[in-house]
Amino acid sequence: MTMIRPAARPDRPRIEEIVEAAYAPWAEIIGARPIPMDADYAALIDAGQVFVTVPGDGLIVLVPEDGVLLVENVAVDPGRHGRGIGRTLLAFAEDRARTLALPRLRLYTNELMTPNIALYERLGYHETGRETIGGRGIVHMAKQVPARS
Repeated sequence: MTMIRPAARPDRPRIEEIVEAAYAPWAEIIGARPIPMDADYAALIDAGQVFVTVPGDGLIVLVPEDGVLLVENVAVDPGRHGRGIGRTLLAFAEDRARTLALPRLRLYTNELMTPNIALYERLGYHETGRETIGGRGIVHMAKQVPARS
C-alpha cells in the first residue's frame, strides 16, 4: 500500500525532478512546456497543496476552490509507470475532497494528452468543456466525489 503525505521543503528537488521527467515527453508533442513544469513548487508546498508518495515516486497538487477540489497536477516517476501510483494519487484526491467537504473534483489537461484523458474517463471523470489558452487546447474534466465505501 502506497503512503501519501504532505510535501515539505526538502521534497522540492525530487518533486521538480519527477515533474520534469514526467512531462518532458509531452513538451515536444504539444509544442510547449506543459504548465506543471514551470510551477512554483516552493509556494505550493508552503500552501500545503502538494502531497507526495512514500518513498517519493509520485506527487499530486490539490487546490481547494469554491465547491470543488482542483487536481492541478499528477506526476509519477516514468520509471515507476504502470504500478498504479497515479490511480492511488487520484484516489487520495477523492479522500481529500471528502475531508474538505468538497463534493466535486476537477482537472484540466492538454487535448493532445489523449492517454491521460482516457485514464481520467476510466476513473469516472467526464469532459465539461474545452478552450484554447495561449494557443493550447485544454480539456476540462470533472468527477462527483463518491461517498465512502
